[in-house]
Amino acid sequence: MTIALSRTVIPAATPTRDGFVERRALRRLGLRKAIPAARLLGVILVVGAWAAGSLLELIDPRKLSAPWTVLHTGWELLVDGPLLANLGVSLQRVLIGMVLGVLIGTTLAVIAGLSRWGESLIDGPVQIKRAIPTLGLIPLMILWLGIGEEFKLVLITLGVVVHMYIQTHASLTTIDQKLVELSEVQGVSRAEFIRSVVLPGSLPGFFLGLRLSVTSAWLVLIVVETVNATDGLGKMMSNAQNYGQADVILVGLVVYAIFGLASDSAIRLVERRVLSWRRTIAG
Repeated sequence: MTIALSRTVIPAATPTRDGFVERRALRRLGLRKAIPAARLLGVILVVGAWAAGSLLELIDPRKLSAPWTVLHTGWELLVDGPLLANLGVSLQRVLIGMVLGVLIGTTLAVIAGLSRWGESLIDGPVQIKRAIPTLGLIPLMILWLGIGEEFKLVLITLGVVVHMYIQTHASLTTIDQKLVELSEVQGVSRAEFIRSVVLPGSLPGFFLGLRLSVTSAWLVLIVVETVNATDGLGKMMSNAQNYGQADVILVGLVVYAIFGLASDSAIRLVERRVLSWRRTIAG
């Protein structure tokens, strides 16, 4: 019995007059062309539903103030209130925690990624810390450090360290074995191999860790600023809770969201420029 096998012919891509390969067929399986301001569509939908619910009096303003009330309160806090002063304190805490956490986490990741002894000494304790939520350390940190500024900065730093270490270490230890073998064949020195292959190969993990660290820093900040703080956005929101000021609480949340998204967007912009050689499905 004879079985006829059908063959699927894939047409070759045709070069254009400019010498570039036609990409229309290649993009069929990937994401389509980016939609302008696509990330704002979901936000606009949520705010629109919020505004409609407030306008139709379906939402209790004592629990969720209307969008226009939040805007008015935000303007008043910005012009005459404590918003700028509290924002400055919060930004300073996040910045210090991020700088310390990135330096410590990246240094530990490099040592553990390039040295078996370093990995043996460092990876275990960091993995244990990874299993313990940073916010779960609040009682112990208060016992050790009190409720002053050191307590807040240490917790923010710890949250950043874990993300930076995990992602950077993962990138360092998953360098393609073919690159290692090629470097050995060409007689590349260890220092040159680290500088030209290992460190550039770890950049995707470094930037991913940086984005996760920014999110962690803002999350931890929100909580620690409610623990007997004298200033900061979290303290402003905590005071508003005591007086039932839902609009002030929402102003604080909006500010957190704006700076959190702005931080993430800035890192993504730098990442796209630094890693311009790497193409992904998102382009």
